Amino acid sequence: MENQIQNQSVISQQSPTPQEAPKYLFPTETIDLPSKGLVYPEGHPLSSGKIEMKYMTAREEDILTNQNYIQNGTMIDKLLQSLIVTKVDYNDLITGDKNAILIAARILGYGKNYEFDYAGETHVIDLTTLEHKVFDESLYTKGINEFNFTLPHSGNEVTFKIFDGHVEKKIENELKGLKKINKNASNELTTRLKYLITSINGDRTSKTIREFVDNSLLARDSRALRDYVKEMQPDIDMEVPIEIEDRSITISLPLGVNFFFPDI
Repeated sequence: MENQIQNQSVISQQSPTPQEAPKYLFPTETIDLPSKGLVYPEGHPLSSGKIEMKYMTAREEDILTNQNYIQNGTMIDKLLQSLIVTKVDYNDLITGDKNAILIAARILGYGKNYEFDYAGETHVIDLTTLEHKVFDESLYTKGINEFNFTLPHSGNEVTFKIFDGHVEKKIENELKGLKKINKNASNELTTRLKYLITSINGDRTSKTIREFVDNSLLARDSRALRDYVKEMQPDIDMEVPIEIEDRSITISLPLGVNFFFPDI
């Protein structure tokens, strides 16, 4: 991560003329995206594989403490949107790239050291040591977010896409609607699969995909597809080594409340 954040400018204050209000330039950093821009169309601002962010200011701290944002779960999205300088639709970002921006935001806002508790012990991780996941770039066609997979047990050929913010919002809205119909419903897995899969044996109709997921998708094939997507999609590697009782283990980095509130 340390090599993936490149300083672009330094904070400065221009001396104002008597009729001119003071202007401030805030420092920005160029962040390397885990996707390397491969999933974004040619000409898209993110197709370069980089995004520019500014350092956190008091304005962003207002976002972090906004109770409405915290309660409705939009605080992180509001924060990242405020920090991104590159002219881009925030929802165009795929999930893995958004995760990398989240880590960069924490480093730029409160420094690289993140302290957390695990198994009753306090640990400190240098966030700049987190690396991008290694993925097989040969599976990607530049500018096309669609991939092939053969379900290993049924033999069906499917295509799928990596989720971006637009798809995540559609999934969220559909799940909310399902909850209104049946508050005890638990449809997240199948709902996400219906948006993940873009075709079944060449058939791209939504009705076919939904019926397949509901009635024909074997549990073994569902798991195999999800494991494959997790393996091949770009992201930041959040697996970190820690020491517990004189032995080294690897855990998924816990993002607790103090991730953006280090004083807690």
